[in-house]
Amino acid sequence: MATITIEDRAYSGLPNNKLVSAANDVDYAYRETGEGGVPLILLQHFRGNLDSWDPALVDALAANRRVITFDNAGVGGSTGTTPHTIRQMAHDAIAFISGMDLGQVDLLGFSIGSFVAQQIALTRPAIVRRLVLASSAPQGAAGMHGWAPEVIGAIGTPETSPEEYLGVFFASSPSSRKAGQEALQRMYARTQDRDTATTWATREAQYDAVCTWGIPDHALLQRLSCLQMPVFVANGDSDPMILPHYTYLLAGLIPQARMKIYPDSAHGFLFQHHAEFAADVEAFLSDPADR
Repeated sequence: MATITIEDRAYSGLPNNKLVSAANDVDYAYRETGEGGVPLILLQHFRGNLDSWDPALVDALAANRRVITFDNAGVGGSTGTTPHTIRQMAHDAIAFISGMDLGQVDLLGFSIGSFVAQQIALTRPAIVRRLVLASSAPQGAAGMHGWAPEVIGAIGTPETSPEEYLGVFFASSPSSRKAGQEALQRMYARTQDRDTATTWATREAQYDAVCTWGIPDHALLQRLSCLQMPVFVANGDSDPMILPHYTYLLAGLIPQARMKIYPDSAHGFLFQHHAEFAADVEAFLSDPADR
């Protein structure tokens, strides 16, 4: 029998998307790589699909554990309809986790995925061992009711360009833009069996959910005091989409939170600093002090 190497399991070279049917009558498209440990579930950003993850990040995360990416209901290759609320997105994600028969998991939520991850941890805390929130903000935080006009102009239209993507996900420095171009090359290294692009209806539903999440409500901030699992919150120092001060706010609201801000980076800091971020996530997930 041939030996399976890390290279054979590289995210960009995984075979066709897998499908799992869940109790909510949704067939979820997903990919998985790596093995061992508590499964790490990745929850994707606004308008993203399975091919919007940087393969270098996924491969680094999967070096020591099983990593699963998936399209939530109505997104990419999954069936169903994209809901207009984070709460329902969380219920749909829980249905996926149950359909995969995973039991307890670790969650890494990015951007809107981090909102969903927060809600999963609040709704079904027993299934979340540890929680990673990348480029995130708490529900009800002042100033989060929609994105800045320049961000909407760059990523909130039916057709966007690589330059507009780079302008939001990476900082303006030459080093950050170079890292962004390299990340895009890695994301498009997969030329066959690419995931289905997200529809305009999905993007509108997701933005409705973002805006509702961001309606100022100071009382909702107190929800996070319920989180008893270890939490790692992180962001880039120049994120124009979810400003870094929300990372500090999260760290102050969550009882067992640790925090890191990555330099010379923006919304896509986890792609730019993929090796460092993956190492930080691995250290956090495997830290025996939190067991």
